[in-house]
Amino acid sequence: MASRLFVPILAGATLRERLLACIGAVIGIALTGVISGLVMGKGADVAMLVAPMGASAVLLFAVPSSPLAQPWSIIGGNTISALVGVTVAHFVHDTVIASGLAVALAIAAMSFTRSLHPPGGAAALTGVLGGPAVAAAGFLFPFVPVALNSTILVALGFLFHKLSRRNYPHVHQPAASGHGTTDRPPAERVGFRPEDVDAALSALDETFDIDRDDLERLLRQVELQAMVRSQRTLLCRDIMSRDVISVPETASADEARNLLIDHNIRTLPVVDAEGRLTGAIGLRELTRPTDTVGGVMSKASTALPDMPAMSLLPALTDGRSHAAVIVDGGRHILGLITQTDLLAAAARVQLAGEAPSKAVA
Repeated sequence: MASRLFVPILAGATLRERLLACIGAVIGIALTGVISGLVMGKGADVAMLVAPMGASAVLLFAVPSSPLAQPWSIIGGNTISALVGVTVAHFVHDTVIASGLAVALAIAAMSFTRSLHPPGGAAALTGVLGGPAVAAAGFLFPFVPVALNSTILVALGFLFHKLSRRNYPHVHQPAASGHGTTDRPPAERVGFRPEDVDAALSALDETFDIDRDDLERLLRQVELQAMVRSQRTLLCRDIMSRDVISVPETASADEARNLLIDHNIRTLPVVDAEGRLTGAIGLRELTRPTDTVGGVMSKASTALPDMPAMSLLPALTDGRSHAAVIVDGGRHILGLITQTDLLAAAARVQLAGEAPSKAVA
């Protein structure tokens, strides 16, 4: 049991993510020190850093999606806390009392300004215990070097995450209905509701280091994965249609439109000269001017025949995709599963699951 105390609890922490965090911290801290030295006129060989930047770098590069690692949290939290620390030190001359008061007031100030950032506590403490250098800087210390360090570190973090294709600053993207309306997507109209998340958080009476909207998104994904796992016996090959109407890349818009209307379908797979899937097209894509369908086709949702059929739920309930193309390893078309196919399969599975209980009743 005691060994569990030493097991990291950070969810989603892969080896790649940790290596990226290490690389980012090396670059971010080193360049922050060098740039700050140049700005302050000390030269590139003098690293002008305050200790809390190390803790800020951990959050910025290791958990960039955390609310505590966002730009305002880092810049505002460190600067405001340092200002609190210097102010307390100015009026309270007992070091012990000043230290506790500075950290406590820094937490309050960060909470009221929505800039809560754990290293801010260290910034406040530095304002009290920083020694002659901090005392000499006085009320300039929160801005140079603290605010300067924080701003440079955030700018470097933004660039690093951009280059490594990570989402920073972390902004929750609300799911859309796909039809230009305010309705929630189909997958979010069943199961729990946002108010259920709020009620659960209130009942637990704890603070979690995750954005509330991200928590809802995570819970919906957990719900979906549980459904997929429980229905693994139903495979794509079991429900796919096999006589698939497709269209070559070189076909005209009129040819594709006629096929969609004549066969009463919403999606046409698009294939190249070798018969390999290259995309999909529907009436929506055909509203754009084009000579051939290859010029306006969209990316096709695909799956392998041995995948669980219910794993297509995310793709076929996103409000955009109406069908998934079942392909082999060479992207040759084996079949097609539409939203209707999946709905019929889900209904059949549900009825099969309820039959025993009804019989007993």
